[in-house]
Amino acid sequence: MSLTDKAIAHIRELIRSGELAPGSKLPPEPQLAAQLGLSRNLTREAVKVLEVARVLEVRRGDGTYVTSLQPDLLLGGLGGAVELLQGDTGSLLEIMEVRRLFEPVAVALAAARIAEPDLAEVKKHLDAMHAARDDVELLNLHDAAFHRAVIAATGNDTLLTLLEGISGRTVRARIWRGLVDGDAADRTVAEHAAIYQALATHDGPLAQAAALLHVSNTESWLREHLRSETSPPAQ
Repeated sequence: MSLTDKAIAHIRELIRSGELAPGSKLPPEPQLAAQLGLSRNLTREAVKVLEVARVLEVRRGDGTYVTSLQPDLLLGGLGGAVELLQGDTGSLLEIMEVRRLFEPVAVALAAARIAEPDLAEVKKHLDAMHAARDDVELLNLHDAAFHRAVIAATGNDTLLTLLEGISGRTVRARIWRGLVDGDAADRTVAEHAAIYQALATHDGPLAQAAALLHVSNTESWLREHLRSETSPPAQ
Protein backbone atom coordinates (compact mmCIF):
# COMPACT_ATOMS: atom_id res chain seq x y z
CA MET A 1 0.00 0.00 0.00
CA SER A 2 1.40 3.39 -1.00
CA LEU A 3 1.64 6.30 1.43
CA THR A 4 -1.18 8.02 -0.43
CA ASP A 5 -3.35 4.91 -0.05
CA LYS A 6 -2.58 4.90 3.68
CA ALA A 7 -3.62 8.54 3.93
CA ILE A 8 -6.88 7.75 2.09
CA ALA A 9 -7.55 4.79 4.39
CA HIS A 10 -6.87 6.95 7.46
CA ILE A 11 -9.28 9.67 6.34
CA ARG A 12 -11.90 7.05 5.51
CA GLU A 13 -11.49 5.58 8.98
CA LEU A 14 -12.00 9.01 10.55
CA ILE A 15 -15.26 9.26 8.61
CA ARG A 16 -16.33 5.68 9.32
CA SER A 17 -15.72 6.10 13.06
CA GLY A 18 -17.79 9.26 13.15
CA GLU A 19 -14.90 11.52 14.08
CA LEU A 20 -15.57 13.28 10.80
CA ALA A 21 -19.34 13.30 10.32
CA PRO A 22 -21.16 14.08 7.06
CA GLY A 23 -20.99 17.82 6.45
CA SER A 24 -18.13 18.39 8.88
CA LYS A 25 -15.03 20.39 8.02
CA LEU A 26 -11.60 18.76 7.90
CA PRO A 27 -8.73 20.32 9.84
CA PRO A 28 -6.51 22.72 7.89
CA GLU A 29 -4.05 20.94 5.61
CA PRO A 30 -0.96 21.38 7.86
CA GLN A 31 -2.88 20.05 10.86
CA LEU A 32 -4.38 17.15 8.89
CA ALA A 33 -0.96 16.23 7.49
CA ALA A 34 0.50 16.18 10.99
CA GLN A 35 -2.42 14.04 12.21
CA LEU A 36 -1.83 11.58 9.37
CA GLY A 37 1.93 11.64 9.90
CA LEU A 38 2.51 12.45 6.23
CA SER A 39 3.72 15.33 4.11
CA ARG A 40 1.33 18.01 2.97
CA ASN A 41 1.79 16.87 -0.66
CA LEU A 42 0.68 13.30 0.14
CA THR A 43 -2.22 14.61 2.21
CA ARG A 44 -3.26 16.84 -0.68
CA GLU A 45 -3.18 13.86 -3.06
CA ALA A 46 -5.36 11.82 -0.73
CA VAL A 47 -7.87 14.65 -0.47
CA LYS A 48 -7.99 14.95 -4.28
CA VAL A 49 -8.73 11.23 -4.65
CA LEU A 50 -11.53 11.40 -2.09
CA GLU A 51 -12.88 14.53 -3.77
CA VAL A 52 -13.16 12.67 -7.08
CA ALA A 53 -14.90 9.85 -5.22
CA ARG A 54 -17.34 12.46 -3.82
CA VAL A 55 -16.41 11.64 -0.26
CA LEU A 56 -14.89 15.09 0.25
CA GLU A 57 -15.78 18.49 -1.18
CA VAL A 58 -13.12 21.19 -1.51
CA ARG A 59 -14.62 24.65 -1.20
CA ARG A 60 -12.13 27.20 -2.47
CA GLY A 61 -11.34 29.81 0.13
CA ASP A 62 -13.31 27.96 2.80
CA GLY A 63 -11.85 24.51 3.35
CA THR A 64 -12.53 20.82 2.79
CA TYR A 65 -15.73 19.19 3.96
CA VAL A 66 -17.11 15.69 4.20
CA THR A 67 -20.02 15.40 1.76
CA SER A 68 -23.50 14.18 2.68
CA LEU A 69 -22.32 10.62 1.89
CA GLN A 70 -25.74 9.85 0.43
CA PRO A 71 -25.99 6.81 -1.90
CA ASP A 72 -26.94 8.87 -4.95
CA LEU A 73 -23.78 10.93 -4.45
CA LEU A 74 -21.31 8.15 -3.66
CA LEU A 75 -22.70 5.63 -6.14
CA GLY A 76 -23.76 8.12 -8.80
CA GLY A 77 -20.55 7.55 -10.73
CA LEU A 78 -21.34 3.87 -11.22
CA GLY A 79 -23.24 4.48 -14.43
CA GLY A 80 -20.37 6.46 -15.90
CA ALA A 81 -17.91 3.74 -14.94
CA VAL A 82 -20.12 1.05 -16.44
CA GLU A 83 -20.48 3.03 -19.66
CA LEU A 84 -16.70 2.79 -20.11
CA LEU A 85 -17.08 -0.95 -20.69
CA GLN A 86 -18.03 -0.30 -24.31
CA GLY A 87 -16.98 -2.92 -26.78
CA ASP A 88 -16.44 -5.61 -24.17
CA THR A 89 -19.03 -8.27 -24.93
CA GLY A 90 -18.24 -10.32 -21.85
CA SER A 91 -18.62 -7.33 -19.54
CA LEU A 92 -21.96 -6.37 -21.09
CA LEU A 93 -23.31 -9.87 -20.56
CA GLU A 94 -22.03 -9.88 -16.97
CA ILE A 95 -23.85 -6.61 -16.32
CA MET A 96 -27.04 -8.06 -17.76
CA GLU A 97 -26.58 -11.04 -15.46
CA VAL A 98 -26.23 -8.74 -12.46
CA ARG A 99 -29.38 -6.91 -13.51
CA ARG A 100 -31.23 -10.24 -13.73
CA LEU A 101 -30.14 -11.09 -10.18
CA PHE A 102 -31.09 -7.73 -8.64
CA GLU A 103 -34.03 -6.23 -10.51
CA PRO A 104 -36.72 -8.93 -10.10
CA VAL A 105 -36.21 -8.92 -6.31
CA ALA A 106 -36.34 -5.13 -6.31
CA VAL A 107 -39.61 -5.19 -8.27
CA ALA A 108 -41.08 -7.60 -5.72
CA LEU A 109 -40.11 -5.15 -2.99
CA ALA A 110 -41.74 -2.34 -4.96
CA ALA A 111 -44.97 -4.34 -5.18
CA ALA A 112 -45.12 -4.47 -1.38
CA ARG A 113 -44.35 -0.77 -0.91
CA ILE A 114 -45.70 1.07 -3.92
CA ALA A 115 -48.13 3.93 -3.20
CA GLU A 116 -50.83 5.25 -5.52
CA PRO A 117 -48.80 8.27 -6.77
CA ASP A 118 -45.89 5.93 -7.57
CA LEU A 119 -48.21 3.52 -9.36
CA ALA A 120 -49.62 6.40 -11.39
CA GLU A 121 -46.09 7.37 -12.43
CA VAL A 122 -45.39 3.81 -13.59
CA LYS A 123 -48.70 3.75 -15.50
CA LYS A 124 -47.86 7.05 -17.19
CA HIS A 125 -44.72 5.59 -18.72
CA LEU A 126 -46.47 2.35 -19.64
CA ASP A 127 -49.12 4.33 -21.54
CA ALA A 128 -46.40 6.34 -23.24
CA MET A 129 -44.73 3.09 -24.33
CA HIS A 130 -48.01 1.93 -25.84
CA ALA A 131 -48.19 5.17 -27.84
CA ALA A 132 -44.55 5.00 -28.93
CA ARG A 133 -44.45 1.51 -30.42
CA ASP A 134 -43.19 2.85 -33.76
CA ASP A 135 -40.66 5.26 -32.26
CA VAL A 136 -37.70 3.25 -30.98
CA GLU A 137 -35.95 6.18 -29.33
CA LEU A 138 -39.07 7.36 -27.50
CA LEU A 139 -40.03 3.80 -26.59
CA ASN A 140 -36.69 3.23 -24.94
CA LEU A 141 -36.84 6.58 -23.16
CA HIS A 142 -40.09 5.61 -21.44
CA ASP A 143 -38.83 2.05 -20.96
CA ALA A 144 -35.95 3.39 -18.84
CA ALA A 145 -38.28 5.81 -17.02
CA PHE A 146 -40.72 2.97 -16.29
CA HIS A 147 -38.00 0.91 -14.62
CA ARG A 148 -36.73 3.90 -12.66
CA ALA A 149 -40.23 4.67 -11.37
CA VAL A 150 -40.71 1.06 -10.28
CA ILE A 151 -37.42 0.88 -8.36
CA ALA A 152 -37.96 4.36 -6.89
CA ALA A 153 -41.19 3.00 -5.38
CA THR A 154 -39.09 0.77 -3.09
CA GLY A 155 -37.94 3.87 -1.23
CA ASN A 156 -34.42 2.42 -1.24
CA ASP A 157 -32.08 5.04 -2.68
CA THR A 158 -29.08 2.72 -2.67
CA LEU A 159 -30.95 0.12 -4.69
CA LEU A 160 -32.21 2.78 -7.09
CA THR A 161 -28.72 4.18 -7.69
CA LEU A 162 -27.19 0.74 -8.23
CA LEU A 163 -29.82 -0.37 -10.72
CA GLU A 164 -29.76 3.01 -12.48
CA GLY A 165 -26.05 2.51 -13.06
CA ILE A 166 -26.54 -0.97 -14.43
CA SER A 167 -29.58 -0.18 -16.55
CA GLY A 168 -27.86 2.80 -18.13
CA ARG A 169 -25.52 0.38 -19.87
CA THR A 170 -28.35 -1.86 -21.02
CA VAL A 171 -30.39 0.89 -22.65
CA ARG A 172 -28.26 0.30 -25.73
CA ALA A 173 -29.26 -3.36 -25.73
CA ARG A 174 -32.94 -2.41 -25.71
CA ILE A 175 -32.37 -0.02 -28.63
CA TRP A 176 -30.62 -2.76 -30.58
CA ARG A 177 -33.55 -5.01 -29.90
CA GLY A 178 -36.02 -2.49 -31.24
CA LEU A 179 -34.00 -1.82 -34.35
CA VAL A 180 -33.21 -5.43 -35.22
CA ASP A 181 -36.35 -7.24 -34.15
CA GLY A 182 -39.57 -5.77 -35.54
CA ASP A 183 -41.75 -7.62 -33.01
CA ALA A 184 -39.72 -6.42 -30.02
CA ALA A 185 -41.85 -3.34 -29.32
CA ASP A 186 -45.06 -5.33 -28.84
CA ARG A 187 -43.36 -7.92 -26.66
CA THR A 188 -41.60 -5.28 -24.58
CA VAL A 189 -44.80 -3.36 -23.93
CA ALA A 190 -46.63 -6.58 -23.01
CA GLU A 191 -43.89 -7.55 -20.56
CA HIS A 192 -44.03 -4.12 -18.93
CA ALA A 193 -47.81 -4.32 -18.72
CA ALA A 194 -47.50 -7.62 -16.84
CA ILE A 195 -45.13 -5.98 -14.35
CA TYR A 196 -47.55 -3.09 -13.88
CA GLN A 197 -50.52 -5.38 -13.28
CA ALA A 198 -48.59 -7.25 -10.58
CA LEU A 199 -47.62 -3.96 -8.95
CA ALA A 200 -51.21 -2.73 -9.05
CA THR A 201 -52.35 -5.80 -7.09
CA HIS A 202 -49.33 -5.66 -4.75
CA ASP A 203 -48.48 -9.22 -5.70
CA GLY A 204 -44.78 -9.53 -4.90
CA PRO A 205 -44.13 -13.05 -6.25
CA LEU A 206 -46.00 -12.30 -9.49
CA ALA A 207 -44.15 -8.99 -9.88
CA GLN A 208 -40.84 -10.76 -9.38
CA ALA A 209 -41.74 -13.43 -11.92
CA ALA A 210 -42.86 -10.84 -14.49
CA ALA A 211 -39.67 -8.83 -14.04
CA LEU A 212 -37.52 -11.94 -14.25
CA LEU A 213 -39.21 -12.95 -17.51
CA HIS A 214 -38.68 -9.47 -18.96
CA VAL A 215 -35.00 -9.17 -18.00
CA SER A 216 -34.28 -12.79 -19.00
CA ASN A 217 -35.85 -12.29 -22.43
CA THR A 218 -33.74 -9.18 -22.98
CA GLU A 219 -30.61 -10.99 -21.85
CA SER A 220 -31.34 -14.02 -24.06
CA TRP A 221 -31.93 -11.82 -27.08
CA LEU A 222 -28.71 -9.92 -26.40
CA ARG A 223 -26.69 -13.14 -26.16
CA GLU A 224 -28.04 -14.29 -29.51
CA HIS A 225 -27.48 -10.89 -31.10
CA LEU A 226 -23.87 -10.67 -29.88
CA ARG A 227 -23.23 -14.25 -30.97
CA SER A 228 -24.45 -13.48 -34.48
CA GLU A 229 -22.29 -10.34 -34.58
CA THR A 230 -19.15 -12.24 -33.70
CA SER A 231 -19.81 -15.31 -35.85
CA PRO A 232 -17.64 -15.51 -38.98
CA PRO A 233 -19.48 -14.89 -42.25
CA ALA A 234 -20.56 -17.93 -44.27
CA GLN A 235 -18.08 -18.88 -46.97
